[in-house]
Amino acid sequence: MTAAVSVPLDNEGFLLDRDDWSEEIAVELARSDDFEMTEQVMHFIKEARAMYEEDGVVPPIRIFAKKQKVSTKQLYDIFKKGPMKLICKWGGLPKPTGCV
Repeated sequence: MTAAVSVPLDNEGFLLDRDDWSEEIAVELARSDDFEMTEQVMHFIKEARAMYEEDGVVPPIRIFAKKQKVSTKQLYDIFKKGPMKLICKWGGLPKPTGCV
């Protein structure tokens, strides 16, 4: 991984300190995964962050998809693999418990 991210990451590329997160960091983290950030993806990231702030946990994909009024299939179409893992990774959130 050749990330130009100037904040500490764990061995999977997740932020070590949630307070380091910014939209610019999200764009860099996505780019390091060969993904071009879109407004829609940034919206999902901000929504997941808001849900995390409210509930203190990363939302399960089914609940997240329902609140976003999209299907889990649509999320997989956008993110290809592990939508919540990538949303959390790029959003500076902890790794979802359902993800391995």
